[in-house]
Amino acid sequence: MIETDEAARAILRANDRGGYTVPNGRVYPFQWNWDSAFVALGFDTFDRDRAWTELETLFRAQWEDGFLPHIVFWKDDPGYFPGPSVWATGRRPATSGITQPPVAASVVRRLWDRAVEAGEGAAYRPRLEALFPKLMNWHRWFRDHRDPDRRGIVVALHPWETGRDNSPEWDAPGEAIDVSGVGEYVRRDTSHLDAKMRPTKLEYDRYLALVQHGRAQGWDHARIAAGSPFRVADVGMSMILLRANRDLLALAQDLGRGREEGELIELAARGERGIGWLWDEARQAWCSRDLLTGRSSGFVTSASFLSFYAGLRDARRDSAMLGHLDRIAARVRYLMPSLDPDDPGFQMIRYWRGPVWSVVNYMIGTGLGEAGHAGWADKVRADTLGLIESSGFYEAFSPVDGTGSGGDDFSWTAAIWLAWAGTAG
Repeated sequence: MIETDEAARAILRANDRGGYTVPNGRVYPFQWNWDSAFVALGFDTFDRDRAWTELETLFRAQWEDGFLPHIVFWKDDPGYFPGPSVWATGRRPATSGITQPPVAASVVRRLWDRAVEAGEGAAYRPRLEALFPKLMNWHRWFRDHRDPDRRGIVVALHPWETGRDNSPEWDAPGEAIDVSGVGEYVRRDTSHLDAKMRPTKLEYDRYLALVQHGRAQGWDHARIAAGSPFRVADVGMSMILLRANRDLLALAQDLGRGREEGELIELAARGERGIGWLWDEARQAWCSRDLLTGRSSGFVTSASFLSFYAGLRDARRDSAMLGHLDRIAARVRYLMPSLDPDDPGFQMIRYWRGPVWSVVNYMIGTGLGEAGHAGWADKVRADTLGLIESSGFYEAFSPVDGTGSGGDDFSWTAAIWLAWAGTAG
């Protein structure tokens, strides 16, 4: 354990670029939004100041309207595609034009609570006070730009925004995307990693077509949303935002921000009222839903189990989700596969069509524990520990045999080891 702890710390130090951390230097040479949030959890176990700096650096790239991009290109890397010239957002620093799952507020709450527990609340309160309005504005941006029906959910306009890039949830909605104008390009991911682990060319063509759509709209998010051929209510982002609104509410209460407190109470209540739209009664599971057709994806994915993390408590639905959990656990060696192994499209090492992701396990395990399902919470955490101990700090892992998938020496996997998985047992 001690050797693994030091290896994890070494990965974070090696991937540190001076104020921000890259996920993996060979494949992902920039700062990613939700990666940095999880990375901060790892730094906080041995360098509290550096943990806060990670998020402060990320929010330096926030747009004036509250939008927080999914990539910040602090330094150019000509070998990466699609780089800043493809996004062409016209920002300084250069950024992408889409966002990612809003885990930052939940991470900041944990950083703050740990600082207070360590007797360092007074030292870190000014930093919390500086970050709070930035987090608040990002949550308002989701409310204003990604929840058109005021259901308290998140509508993704690009699969990359969900963090689960090639999940089968996006296959049917993606059919409406015109890829005829994408043109030729060279991907960096498949030059460094086995193509069997990565999204297909058709999927990548669709990703790039949506980037071109955003660029054609001048990255005006209202215009993008109005004409986007891809509009999906993502169960993962919706659950994460519901949790994040509650965590931001707790921070507002700690800071005595009465006006924002009332606003966040309403945002959380809206989510609790509206998120039931994502329950698929036929599938008896939480599923993403295509906003253009109204159809549920019908897929049980790892994101489906984030209902516990979101704090939803419904005996009938919880029982159904625990039933899925029990069934899936009997089919794989390690929880939680990103796609139901009983699905015919399950692929144990292809990105979000099967592999286990430590950051999702962290959220699922945390939620199960908070909901009183300690046995399952311990199982998810112990499986994450076992995967890392047996295979190393990979981007993801096969739920069948534990084989590492994607990049190695991965920052957020190292961070989750330090902050959560490595404490199992």
